[in-house]
Amino acid sequence: MLTSQHLAALALGYALDLVVGDPHGIPHPVRWMGRLISALEPPLRAAFPKTDKGEFAAGAVLAIVVPLVSWAVAAAVVVLATRVNPWLGLAVESVVCCQMLATKSLRDESMRVHDALAAGDLPAARKAVSMIVGRDTQGLDVAGVTRAAVETVAENSSDGVVAPLLYMAVGGAPLGVLYKAVNTMDSMVGYKNERYRRFGTCAARMDDVLNLVPARVSGALMCAGAALAGFDGRGAWRIMRRDHAKHLSPNSAYTEAACAGALRVRLAGDSYYFGRLVHKPTLGDATRPVEPRDIARANRLLYVTSLLGFALSLAIGWALGLFGEVPLWL
Repeated sequence: MLTSQHLAALALGYALDLVVGDPHGIPHPVRWMGRLISALEPPLRAAFPKTDKGEFAAGAVLAIVVPLVSWAVAAAVVVLATRVNPWLGLAVESVVCCQMLATKSLRDESMRVHDALAAGDLPAARKAVSMIVGRDTQGLDVAGVTRAAVETVAENSSDGVVAPLLYMAVGGAPLGVLYKAVNTMDSMVGYKNERYRRFGTCAARMDDVLNLVPARVSGALMCAGAALAGFDGRGAWRIMRRDHAKHLSPNSAYTEAACAGALRVRLAGDSYYFGRLVHKPTLGDATRPVEPRDIARANRLLYVTSLLGFALSLAIGWALGLFGEVPLWL
């Protein structure tokens, strides 16, 4: 029974993420998840008929196996470490919690784009933004690069920060790992192209389900954060309510729309992916032109939103503790 431990680990992990982030070269669970997904895909495809139903079934098995294996490994590591020594268990779980969060890494990666733009080096900015977005970046102008970076910060405020915090508040680091496994699957196989149209359906739907509540909570927190950070809180709320349903995903536009409203700029719109133009609706109003400094503003909004998400997560964990200690593996 480890409620107090996993809340302490959540707090320490959050602090570690703000200070340390995700240092390059350190083993990371998400990379192992990616390797597991890549390793399972070929044999699963081979094990089922090469039909739409067969590909769907193969993807369904992947969507079950990867989160369960990820959760089981994380739970086993934390429980075993705790049995060796409670302080070791706390340390191990704190590190895992830290690795499930992306506040500092989001800021660091996006600010590389900002710094390149501030130096007038558009090619370097395109290269930097290509590391954090899925769209084609070679033809983007300054405004396009800026929008891409701001959108990434806004969208990942939910699935990279607030959502993992909420899941770890309920079930400790293992539940955060399970959430991140589903999120990683969606990013790898949840495409609507010919290769993954059927195979990735279950992973994409699972990601949608797990983000239904966190995305909406994140959007509301970002609106509150906008007011606290000196941005347009009312505008954030108005644009989020108006534009949140414009994306094909039922979740991704909440924080993007809130960010657009908070900064009083227009985000999203048509983009090229793998050389193909994809028509997407815009979010927000073009009250003013987007500018490189908006990347720094988006990061300020990210940090305030993450602090609110952290406070909410601690409150949820404390409330659950009122009903008795909660097993780590829940």
